[in-house]
Amino acid sequence: MAAGTFRKANILPGFGPALGYTVFYLSLIVLIPLSAVFLKSVSSTWAHFVETVTAPKVLAAYRLSFGASFVAGLVSSVVGFLIAWVLVRYEFPGKALADALVDLPFALPTAVAGIALTSLYTENGWLGRYLIPMGIKVAFTPLGVVIALTFIGLPFVVRSVQPVLADADRELEEAATSLGATRVQVFTKVIAPMVGPSLLTGFAMAFARALGEYGSVIFISGNLPMKTEIAPLLIVTKLEQYDYAGATAIAVVMLVTSFVLLLGINMFQRRTRRYMEADEA
Repeated sequence: MAAGTFRKANILPGFGPALGYTVFYLSLIVLIPLSAVFLKSVSSTWAHFVETVTAPKVLAAYRLSFGASFVAGLVSSVVGFLIAWVLVRYEFPGKALADALVDLPFALPTAVAGIALTSLYTENGWLGRYLIPMGIKVAFTPLGVVIALTFIGLPFVVRSVQPVLADADRELEEAATSLGATRVQVFTKVIAPMVGPSLLTGFAMAFARALGEYGSVIFISGNLPMKTEIAPLLIVTKLEQYDYAGATAIAVVMLVTSFVLLLGINMFQRRTRRYMEADEA
């Protein structure tokens, strides 16, 4: 067979069948359910939709949900990077146990996590009894919401950054050091560009996970109206009241806003990778 007519065989089907399966399953699992949410939200009048999503109680829940999720994502990014760095760069007794504990929030029921965190940070809790005299109240405050969301989002950052650090070429850091670069310069010029895209991915996943969290938050937040009520709680409340149009209206606003934020993050991440590839070339 001539070299020009040789065609490399693929393990998976061609582009057409693979794209067809992809579109089919995405439609079945994602697009159709989301379309049902949009259709249900417009089943009532436009005035009812606007009145529902602009109610002071709902706006306060939006501010708490998005604000706490964003802060929790930032905290998870910093702490998750440090944990991934320790797990990759150091050897110590109990390392395998520490590595396994990172995935505990994945397996732990969120309600159990919420009860455990509440027990820790209440006035009589193991940690709360020491924080309250210092003027730091965690349980039944927005701070408690941030802690709960950080707990469930941290593994996403660790597992996103850890493989990149493990595959990173240590010789680049040694070369930069031998050329007179300081530790700060090595971190900002060598390490940060390598882990930046994965760290941003971990932040996006932690942020998205925190937005939809319910079980671990309702216990530690206290669900105080206008103060510690999250948007998912309002959705559940309206469903219990059989106000399906109101519940889907709140969900649509969260869905659209989340999609725009995640789309922006993904576009920024793709542009960053292009710049990195252009610099390497």
